[in-house]
Order: sequence, then C-alpha cells, then structure tokens
Amino acid sequence: MKILGIDYGEAKIGLAISEGEIAGPLQVVSSKYQVASICQREDVDKIIIGISEGKMAEKTRQFGEELRKITGLPVEYWEETLTSQEAVKKMIEAGKAKRRRKTDEHAVAAALILQDYLEKLPNG
Repeated sequence: MKILGIDYGEAKIGLAISEGEIAGPLQVVSSKYQVASICQREDVDKIIIGISEGKMAEKTRQFGEELRKITGLPVEYWEETLTSQEAVKKMIEAGKAKRRRKTDEHAVAAALILQDYLEKLPNG
C-alpha cells in the first residue's frame, strides 16, 4: 500500500511517501491540485495529514476534505505537534545547509508524520 504523508501549511505543503514500513520526504508543493496530481502519478492508496490544534486544525481539516473530494482517496489525520521543529533539528544534525533546510523542512516534517503513523499501525 502506498501512503502519502502531508505536512500542511498555507504557503507550503510538504509531501512524503511510503511503500511498506519506511517513509521518505518527496517534495514541497503549494496547492491541493499539485497534491492530487502526485497522488495519481504515484498511485497513492491513502493520505495521512498531520494535524495540530486550534485555528490551523480547522484549516487542515478543510484542506483534507477538499483533497478527499478531488482524489477520492481516504484521508486520515495524525497528531503532528512539533514535527517541523524536529525536522529542522534532524536536518541540522545531518549537516544540511540553512538554505536547503528552509526548502526541505515541510517534506521532512511530512516524512516524520508518516513514519510515526506507520510505526503505530497494528502490524507496524
């Protein structure tokens, strides 16, 4: 089963993908239509969207619902508090340049969200 992980932001949408037990960063896009196109291209079976609390949670759920309608794929939400900070920390530890970290931050955060989801699955 191919799963797409999403770190949703109003300006940037980080994407990660998994086949099996390992999630990896894919890319950063700026619209739900780009996400839908990637779902089709990558033959995605399910979408996992990181969700936090408060006002952003409402926007994330709205985005997820729109994506579900566009793609026809099941959408699940997964707790994502602090994943962006963790992503930056991991990239610093890996020695990524600051400019590169800014570019990749959301895709790496999406991979962390998706990996957490995969590890907590009953068969994971």
